[in-house]
Amino acid sequence: MQTNQIPKSRVLLVDGMALLFRAFYASALSGYIQKTSYGLPTNAVHGFVKYFWDAVQTFRPSHVVCCWDMGSTTFRTEKFEAYKANRGEPPAEMIPQFDLVKEVTESFGIRNIGVIGWEADDCIGTLASSFTVNSEAEVYILTGDHDMLQLIDDHIKVVIMKKGHSNYAVFDRAALHQEKGLTPAQVIDLKGLMGDTADNYPGVKGIGEKTALKLLQEYGDIDGILANVDKLAKGIRSKIEAELEMLHLSRDLAKIRCDVEITCLLDECEWAPDIAKVHSMFEQLEFKGLMKLIS
Repeated sequence: MQTNQIPKSRVLLVDGMALLFRAFYASALSGYIQKTSYGLPTNAVHGFVKYFWDAVQTFRPSHVVCCWDMGSTTFRTEKFEAYKANRGEPPAEMIPQFDLVKEVTESFGIRNIGVIGWEADDCIGTLASSFTVNSEAEVYILTGDHDMLQLIDDHIKVVIMKKGHSNYAVFDRAALHQEKGLTPAQVIDLKGLMGDTADNYPGVKGIGEKTALKLLQEYGDIDGILANVDKLAKGIRSKIEAELEMLHLSRDLAKIRCDVEITCLLDECEWAPDIAKVHSMFEQLEFKGLMKLIS
């Protein structure tokens, strides 16, 4: 007789860059960039901490890991040179905050993970997969990136940050199907068909989200669509046949890898911050308001 194991731990996997950039632009809208008295920009880090702390209070993890991109060159740019090539350089005030935010997360005792040649998404996918083996843990992925929805499974939920603080959309399989009519695997094929303007790969030219969703609902996945290509409307068929190579490449670019070489044991990621260390860091950064919030 089989019994369902109850996960022993709740892991919060944080998409660090998603939070940091969201925090920077949210606070920079007014044109004012928060800095220390000695001129160090801190607005993104300050906002990051507020977003992060709110998520910790909301989801109450027992373990926390923060994942980071490690430069713009990855295996995806090797496959497709234009991948994310549409993105400009980060604002000058952001640059010193990339290292600073990691110092702040370390002051909380959080493990920072990043692997050269891979994106944070791939690190998150790998850790989520590894932590949920044998139902050892349940994982909540904190991000603003809908690509992460492909990682959902019985023990993995994706928490999409929405506008404002304490505003989250939590997706499991049922919520994903109810809102988007998709399975997690179909999220990859959706991007393969329609492409992704943010990541700068085209999918099949002329096929948008509406058509892509209709095709996936009817034929299940890209392989099913191609097996029934003779049944498609002439216009759609010709678009797909003209872009077969890019269709397969776009699907490959969209797929988050879960096999990155990472050594990170669950026991190393316990959420047990030393508030004195946190406050010491906050004193250096002149985060007086956050010292009151986090005590």
